Amino acid sequence: MNPGFIILLVLILLILFLGLVTVGQGTVAVVTMFGKYRRVLHAGLNFKIPFLEIISKRISTQNRSVELEFQAVTIDQANVYFKSMLLYSVVNQEEETIKNVAFKFISDKDFMQALVRTIEGNIRAYVATRKQTEILSLRRDIVQDVKEQVDSVLEGWGFHLLDLQINDITFDQAIIESMSKVVASNNLKAAAENEGQALLITKTKAAEAEGNSIKISASAEREAAMLRGQGVALFREEVAKGMTAAADQMKQANLDTNVILFSMWTEAIKYFAETSKGNVIFLDGSAEGMDKTMKQIQAMMLKNFKK
Repeated sequence: MNPGFIILLVLILLILFLGLVTVGQGTVAVVTMFGKYRRVLHAGLNFKIPFLEIISKRISTQNRSVELEFQAVTIDQANVYFKSMLLYSVVNQEEETIKNVAFKFISDKDFMQALVRTIEGNIRAYVATRKQTEILSLRRDIVQDVKEQVDSVLEGWGFHLLDLQINDITFDQAIIESMSKVVASNNLKAAAENEGQALLITKTKAAEAEGNSIKISASAEREAAMLRGQGVALFREEVAKGMTAAADQMKQANLDTNVILFSMWTEAIKYFAETSKGNVIFLDGSAEGMDKTMKQIQAMMLKNFKK
């Protein structure tokens, strides 16, 4: 075999071997020739012209993250310390996007410095318009404002902001202590107000219950009085009927009806004697006294009959 042919074959195989380039998944390779951008190699096995085309940069299209720690000052001159996490990535794998990513900055270090300073600057500008008492409740608003301000800038660099998480917001120790005192005093005030309302409700309910009890008692007493009155009236009616019947019978028998009154008088004396508990009752036992008492009983009976 011709030695020249063998040398030529070896040179061709060497050139082919040197021209083969492997690009990993989630990565693109930027190819330049004589220092000028030429093309982009995507994931997989690619070929470049040996010695002429050079891979100047490999760019990851995967998500990237960076942690930030910085300080900001509120409008009322309170120091606020932030700890946040920034998530970003290349916008897409189009040629113009990759060219921006590859050539906008000299190095990744310069890009990262610009990115961090841009995020910090926007957060500081937002915080400078708010009071320290508002910051903790505006976490979401801060993130939204930063994303709106930074997205357009990052797109010009070939990147876009996926997420910004503010993980921690702290203040100087003096401010933290004062805020704790404010919270504690507000809690005590709320507790006192709740206790006062509970006491008011308790007293109101107790008053309502007492009022209802009084109404029920009054109603029951009224009904009882009505029933007692009806009982007395029925008793009088029955007594009158009995006495009338007894008087009619005595008239028919030609007897004096005053015997009935005398019987009532003696029954009353008997009742006093049986049911008294040490009380002294003076009764006039003379003939005049008996006559006077009988007349009083007759008058009382006559009055009851008229009723």
